[in-house]
Amino acid sequence: MRLARVLLFVALALGACNKAAPNPCADGDAGEPLGPALLAFLSRSRSAHHRADAREEHQEWSGAETELEAIIEGPKPACPDAAEVREVLADTYARLADLKSRHADFAAALADVDRGLALVPDTSYFRGHLFEVRGLVEERSAKTLGARGDAVGAAAAQERALGAFQEAMRIQSEVIERASPEH
Repeated sequence: MRLARVLLFVALALGACNKAAPNPCADGDAGEPLGPALLAFLSRSRSAHHRADAREEHQEWSGAETELEAIIEGPKPACPDAAEVREVLADTYARLADLKSRHADFAAALADVDRGLALVPDTSYFRGHLFEVRGLVEERSAKTLGARGDAVGAAAAQERALGAFQEAMRIQSEVIERASPEH
């Protein structure tokens, strides 16, 4: 999971370097494809995720959440609407939702999924991943409700989980098809 996250941030940075359109975070005077503020934001975010990893390894869930919330609440480049910024924030919300659902804070987890989805309204890996996490949250909720003897609530949560997983699959299929050479 950590390697995937590191590769994700590298891909974001490299992808931003290859864009043909002008990047609002670029430092045009120096001829750099990315401006220092965006690079610093990406680096700061990677570091926060590493710190969250360390906290998770020691099952310090609250500490891991605090590390991730520092990305969301912390400084952002002057181009907060840049795709790279929105995608990092959306991915951070997905991870927060996963963490919160591990200790049965399902309402907060779903709220984080919704916040992430608001940042990535178009079809993308990040939107699909948020629906995947929504499914995971609902699945965990179903198990918790079932263990408490709430069969009706568990069935409803399981149905929502299946719907979210289906939507994740639909979105990711579209992402794959768009990236195929035939398209």
